[in-house]
Amino acid sequence: MTQGTVREADSAAAGDGAGDGTGAAEGYGRHGGGGTAPRRFRLLKWFGLTLAVLMVGTAGAGYLYYEHLNANIKKDDLNLGDNKVAAPTPNAAGQTPLNLLIIGSDARDTKENQELGGARETFGSTPLADVQMLVHLSADRSNMSVVSMPRDTLVRIPKCTDPDGGEVYSASDGRVMTNQSLGRGGPGCTVATWEKLTGVHIDHFMMVDFSGVVSMADAIGGVPVCVDANIYSRDSSGHGSGLKLKKGTTSIKGEKALRWLRTRYGFEDGSDLARAKAQHMYMNSMVRELRENATLGNPGKLRTLAEKATAALTVDPGLDTVKKLYDLSNELRKVAPKRITMTTMPNRYVGARVEPTDDADQLFRLVREDIALDGKDKKKTAEDRTSDDPAAAPGAIGVRVQNGTRTDTLGAASGRAGTVAGLLAEKGYTKAAADQGTILSKARTVVRYPSADLEGDAQAVAKSLGIPLSSVKKSTDVSGVTLVVGADWREGRAYKAPKQDDRTPKTAEALNGADEEACMHVNPGFTWS
Repeated sequence: MTQGTVREADSAAAGDGAGDGTGAAEGYGRHGGGGTAPRRFRLLKWFGLTLAVLMVGTAGAGYLYYEHLNANIKKDDLNLGDNKVAAPTPNAAGQTPLNLLIIGSDARDTKENQELGGARETFGSTPLADVQMLVHLSADRSNMSVVSMPRDTLVRIPKCTDPDGGEVYSASDGRVMTNQSLGRGGPGCTVATWEKLTGVHIDHFMMVDFSGVVSMADAIGGVPVCVDANIYSRDSSGHGSGLKLKKGTTSIKGEKALRWLRTRYGFEDGSDLARAKAQHMYMNSMVRELRENATLGNPGKLRTLAEKATAALTVDPGLDTVKKLYDLSNELRKVAPKRITMTTMPNRYVGARVEPTDDADQLFRLVREDIALDGKDKKKTAEDRTSDDPAAAPGAIGVRVQNGTRTDTLGAASGRAGTVAGLLAEKGYTKAAADQGTILSKARTVVRYPSADLEGDAQAVAKSLGIPLSSVKKSTDVSGVTLVVGADWREGRAYKAPKQDDRTPKTAEALNGADEEACMHVNPGFTWS
């Protein structure tokens, strides 16, 4: 493969990337530019890391006894932040969900990675987590949800400590691009950033770099994809991935697969959302191939897949052997494709970057509460569990009240923190105080507490106002019992819990894993005859 075909040049003169073999590739700019450019994914790495998750299990059954595969796998700490989200409470059957964060690094720390990555001046530069995907496996192992986050999403990165040199990276002063988290001590800081943003407990991570990805693409043997017209991803200025396919379904592998995953010019409106949609189609199709294609029983192919995957992986200690990876793959394979749902975190532009929307909060809540994104869960009856921790007397409980009524379209309702603090005082919570200097955006009213010894107090505060116990949450972002008045209580003295909407937001662009009819729409300006 010609150097420069898989990474866009950083120079502004490169535009959106020249074609494969003639310059830089589409969608690999290190820093975002104007228009839709900031929303790019590093698609080469995306392919490698998603393939790595799936193929290790396929290869593991025949090669668990090859200890040299264990030596291939690199290890790093799971969470480098000070604030960690507690593991979820097991369900009635004693089962808990499993959350895996998949990270794609743009590290250029080897000759091979540099050749695949492009620009020479980037050798040895601080790596970026340019691909981030949360894989959620339900507690009962009946369904799987995948949430992709754009690399230029603005987030607050928590304090992280490098496990090797001991360097301490302070929490970001403001919001920065989420891909910068990897350079603050390693993948454990990316995990900490996800936990802080989503409130989802992360059990494991898997990170992959450039090396081995192309060989893995060939080893899979081909994945069928569909376009609704002939496509050639190249414009008059030479921008595009160079993907050229005939209308209908084609099995692609190797470099052609990489071009599919990179393509933005030619798919739908040319946005990164269209490109993400094509990625999800490819991943779903690949899952089906790995489950159904008998040729993957070929020992030679399995050996190649296992070798390339383990050499490309960095994992947390909980996944640091082939046996552990194999066990993980067995858990993932319990889910039929029809119960797999791919989504992209709902977002909106902030200048040249993006930020999560209220719909993103809804999506994260569904993951936290282990609610299937395909809407096919059996009806669950929510049970409010009363804490074993006894509550103190109302007058002894300090409560901080914050105004969280701001929404995407409405400003904060004036005086809500003071009004609710007054309601609490009337009910005997004389230490309740309004935090007049803080305005937040919270869709639902919530009571937060920092540690188990305050859970009973927090539940007592919630009960006094008619707030359901399901809205009482442990959070390391608070130092005491804190009530955030949400947008569901913008007025009045009595709180009425809204009917909970457990539907996946349309803006998440959900795609079902069994959808074999999915076909990418080709922009008429990129067809050929």
